[in-house]
Formats: sequence, structure tokens, C-alpha cells
Amino acid sequence: MSIPRVSIITAVYNGGQAIVSTLQSVAAQDYAAIEHIVIDGGSHDSTIALVGQYGDRVARVVSESDAGVYDAFNKGLRLATGDVIAYLNCGDTYTGVGVVSRMVDALFRDGGHAAFADVFIVDCHDSNRIIRHYSSKWFSPKTMAYGLMPAHPSLFIRREIYRQVGEYDAKFRIAGDFEFCLRVFVTAAVQFRYVHEPVVRMPTGGLSNRGWRSKLTITKEMYEACKTNGVQTNFAKLCLRFPLKILEML
Repeated sequence: MSIPRVSIITAVYNGGQAIVSTLQSVAAQDYAAIEHIVIDGGSHDSTIALVGQYGDRVARVVSESDAGVYDAFNKGLRLATGDVIAYLNCGDTYTGVGVVSRMVDALFRDGGHAAFADVFIVDCHDSNRIIRHYSSKWFSPKTMAYGLMPAHPSLFIRREIYRQVGEYDAKFRIAGDFEFCLRVFVTAAVQFRYVHEPVVRMPTGGLSNRGWRSKLTITKEMYEACKTNGVQTNFAKLCLRFPLKILEML
């Protein structure tokens, strides 16, 4: 009996050496049926050469200009042939060689359609220095009105869910993953499993954690996403996620 194929999509633009750790992390996984797809936004640095050098498990590479990270996600999704879809962006790494195996195990247990876990947000210069333990254990569909969502880099979803709810909305600059999760967990009420462990190390410096301006932008986009999907909320509610983030840093 064949095991489910997992398509792991990596979006990158001028990733430089950061792409190497991501490529090596995927290549080291003990799960046999992995399709690694790299979507590059037309990098002008060494990214593509490094993908060629270290991408032992890379099945497809696309290098061309795009309209942002969610456009890149959609390009990868259209190329993916796996039964399961996951995203691991440039610089992100799995916390061990058995992560994909455990996440697929959880996903297919009792007929689940989505599985997610925790993420370590780490120092971009020292991946062993943990800045924050992003826990997904507080998540439920109701908490999305307060800005809480599963850690997206830990999310493994069956391919048919994308056919049901559609692609990422590329009009969002930062909160496209939040808006997508609204459609998955609130609108479609997809059955999910939570795996109580950190499965990804994500360096600081991403789109959503670049100071107060990015926090303001993502909060505005979250509000717009909730409004679009019929979820009642307000800015005060959405800002209640910040105290939890502070607690996760202590």
C-alpha cells in the first residue's frame, strides 16, 4: 500500500544562504514520498545556484517575478501533485527528521483533513536561541475573531481541501494565510488535529514581525479578512492576541 505523497512548497526571493538550511531540512526527512517545490520570485543573488547544489529532494523549481508570497504559494499549489500540502519558507527548518512522518500520521488519524503543531520563532543569527514558542494549542475556529490562528508553517492539509476552499488570496500582503485559515476552519469547518510539539524553527524577520508598522498592517488585513468571510470582530478584539504573544516570549 502506497503512502500519501506530501508536497512541500518553499517560497523564496533573494534568500541567499538561508535557502540552504531549508533545503537540507527537507532532504533529511525520513518520510519517503516528498515532493519539494521551490518557487523563486526571480532572485538576483545565489539562490537558484544553491537550490541546484543542495536541492537533493527538489522536484520542481520555478524562478520568475511574482506578486508576493501568496502568489508564490498559489504557483506552487498549482504544480503540486501530492495528497498533502505543506509550506516551508526560505530559512525555516523542521525541528527533526521525523516531522513530516508524524504530521502525516496525525493528519490521517481518524479521517482528519488538517493537522498543525507549534513553531519556535528563533534568532535569525542563531537558530538555537528561541525568541518565542508559538503555540497552536489555544486555537479553535472561534478564536480567529481574536486574531489567533494555527502556526502556518506547521500546517499540513489534504489536497482536496484546497479544491473545496480555493487558493490563497494574493491581494493580502501579510494576512493571506490568516484569511485562508478562516475559509478552512470557520467557513468550511474542516476537521483538524493538533500535534503538541514544535515542528518548525522560523527565524525572526518575516513579513509579520517587522515592527509596529507590520503589526498595524496585518491587523488591518485581519479585520478585512474577517469582514470578507462574515466573522464578527473589531480592532480591539484582534489586538487581544498581543498579550498572548508576550506571554509566549517569557
